[in-house]
Amino acid sequence: MKKKEHLIVAVEAGSIAEELEIMVGDSLISINNEPIEDIFDFHYSEKSEYLELTIKSKDGEIWVAEVDKDEDENIGLTFESSLMDEYRSCRNNCVFCFIDQMPQGMRETLYFKDDDTRLSFLQGNYVTLTNMNEQEIERIIKYRLSPINLSVHTTNLELRKQMLNNRFADKILEYTQKLYDADITMNAQIVLCKGHNDGAELEKTIKDLSNFAPQMQSLSIVPVGLTKYREGLAKLEPFSKDDALDIVNLVEKYQQKILDEKGTHFVHASDEFYILAGKSMPNEDTYDGYLQLENGVGMTRLFVDEFIERMEECKGSDICIKKSLVTGMLFYPTLLGLVNKLKEKFPNLDLTIYPIRNDFFGERITVTGLITGQDIINQLKGKDLGDTLLLPNSLLRSGETVLLDDITVDDIEKALQVAVSIVKSNGCEVVDTILNKEVTR
Repeated sequence: MKKKEHLIVAVEAGSIAEELEIMVGDSLISINNEPIEDIFDFHYSEKSEYLELTIKSKDGEIWVAEVDKDEDENIGLTFESSLMDEYRSCRNNCVFCFIDQMPQGMRETLYFKDDDTRLSFLQGNYVTLTNMNEQEIERIIKYRLSPINLSVHTTNLELRKQMLNNRFADKILEYTQKLYDADITMNAQIVLCKGHNDGAELEKTIKDLSNFAPQMQSLSIVPVGLTKYREGLAKLEPFSKDDALDIVNLVEKYQQKILDEKGTHFVHASDEFYILAGKSMPNEDTYDGYLQLENGVGMTRLFVDEFIERMEECKGSDICIKKSLVTGMLFYPTLLGLVNKLKEKFPNLDLTIYPIRNDFFGERITVTGLITGQDIINQLKGKDLGDTLLLPNSLLRSGETVLLDDITVDDIEKALQVAVSIVKSNGCEVVDTILNKEVTR
């Protein structure tokens, strides 16, 4: 079988690769005559103190470079694909899949369903393990890929097959046990669907997964996101306030039990459940180091603590500032309360917070990160936005100035005739940006 060729797109200055005169546009074929299937083969092979790199130059010449190096010394190569392989797509048809609930006509990449364990390690993605076999689980163990983030949803294996619409979805406990026995660090999530994996099923899942602690260091419970584009999909209902209260109470009961037994709170309800239930967020210690911020677990507590800490460091003044700030409906009451406290120290602060209703996906979607540019423009046209409109960076595609619906920051500035400033979703930096203070760390 022909070995893969991995195109080199960058060579680190001062690196071994530069000394070997490896060039951008060359390709790596093998290391020590072993093929490189993906980035983990590369990193595993790269640790050897003696390497023979088979390189194909831009003009097609194949040559071998010999390397003597320290075990922890990198070669200094960047490849065309971060995985050095194609992404693995999801084989499931989950009843709660958010991608199935998106409208047509958005950019193609938003419709790709990834379920790649390598992305779990590299980027923190959650994976179901349904597209893996025993050999690939052993490969995770061999390469010590850790942490691995698992989408479990339920430990009732028949129910899991139904919810994922995949008859091969019943290996999750078997594979998790193998990872546990090999001391691989894991995190897990449950996307909770009313009438499916809640109630007694949720309690069973919490109990079963707590047996994998502390190698499984956290379990988050997040509500299914329901957009208005659900025609032809499974019938799912939103959680009520009473539902949310039951879920939070169940979680807190098991937090105390698992803390007493294993020294970790382990299981966490997302902020959305606490807000819906009308309960105060847990204190910082409950979150065990904020292991699942990207799942909306602890973001509110962390933001509030950061905001108040920075605000208390500030010496009040009569500085005149006129700005506006965008947020989602879910976080609006919390942010409004914080800004009102800030105004007590800065009486001439004129900051208007605009909660954006999600017309694009539907009003049941209330998180800030899913606000679109068109909703911002439509709802803020003609409003007094002050000198600057602040947008959270969670609205933007990573490393770019483009929102989910391909509207750019420039588009918003032109449509609303206001300067737009991007602010990180960090309480300290929000205070600094509001007050025109230089961010300090």
